[in-house]
Amino acid sequence: MNYLTRRTLMKGLAATGLAGALGSRPAFAADEPLGITLVLPSPVGDVGWGHALAAGLEPVKAAYGDKVKITVIENIAEGPDADRIMNKTVADGNKFLIAGSFGYQNGALQIARRDPGVTVLHASGFQTAPNFSPFAAKYFQGTYLLGIAAAALSKTGKLGSVSAFAIPELITSINAFTLGAQTVNPDVEVSVVWVNSWFDPAKEQEAAKALMAQNCDVIFSNAQDTPSVISACEEAGVYAFNLNSSMKKYAPKKYLGCIATDWSPFFKASVDAHLAGTFKGANTFLGVAEKVVEVVDWNSDIPADTMTKIKEVAARIADGSFSPFTGPITKADGSEAAAAGATIADPEIVAMDWHVKGVTTPLPR
Repeated sequence: MNYLTRRTLMKGLAATGLAGALGSRPAFAADEPLGITLVLPSPVGDVGWGHALAAGLEPVKAAYGDKVKITVIENIAEGPDADRIMNKTVADGNKFLIAGSFGYQNGALQIARRDPGVTVLHASGFQTAPNFSPFAAKYFQGTYLLGIAAAALSKTGKLGSVSAFAIPELITSINAFTLGAQTVNPDVEVSVVWVNSWFDPAKEQEAAKALMAQNCDVIFSNAQDTPSVISACEEAGVYAFNLNSSMKKYAPKKYLGCIATDWSPFFKASVDAHLAGTFKGANTFLGVAEKVVEVVDWNSDIPADTMTKIKEVAARIADGSFSPFTGPITKADGSEAAAAGATIADPEIVAMDWHVKGVTTPLPR
């Protein structure tokens, strides 16, 4: 795959001018490879969100070979730069765009609406169009299980989460983590520090230390693209876990586990549909059943009886007989979210903007 940085792209835009970049589209022969561009808010690195998305395209390249040309553009901040760069890559003839951050939504959607021949996949969003599909992982299926493990290992009953942005995808992860922990300790409390960044190692470390100062002895690194939280917890002797890709090498003793994501089934199916002319935009919410979400690297410190319980619950999640969002569930404000036996449906989960009882940190306004 071809990797580009913000600096490279901005130089190109400055040289050609945005109007020139968008003014004409190259004429490609029918046998030209399909241009696929993945735009990311952080460096790809060896761990994290960007790494998982880029890795998801490797099987696409393996399947199609020279019939596709994949470009990964790293470290693009949400906002005007991202809009300009996404427009430029489409103007250059790329017909398949993966907008890899929630904040890219508006710009990416405008591209899809202007050009029906372009297929756009958008990470973590909610808008749809005939050629525009948001996609998100059911991380909550894994964080529920990690919550069970966390409560079993916690001595203080206080858990923490260093979280990127207060978007539904991350709110649901925290809520399920809390609900899973409450099956072991109903009085567990979860504190959250929102760092408002996908990639800020210094701020992430400070957030982890702040949670540890509040006696949180298991910490969830929620959508951080660096191992900063994991490393800080290892150094302090505190258990930690994360999303997207394994960071065990940064915490050989205190790594609790990882909710790993494999986007390749979704990416491959989407490219197949684009090439066949059958792609249809839809809100895509993928989890264990679709082999996109899997919990790996369980810590051997987890008690045997707890692991037995976790495996039993995991099997029920996998076969669809149980959802972490099965009631009774009470919101942090005391109101009822789900009655006993009722299950919150996917459309409500995708839009979740409230915390469950037990999360002690109010959502930012």
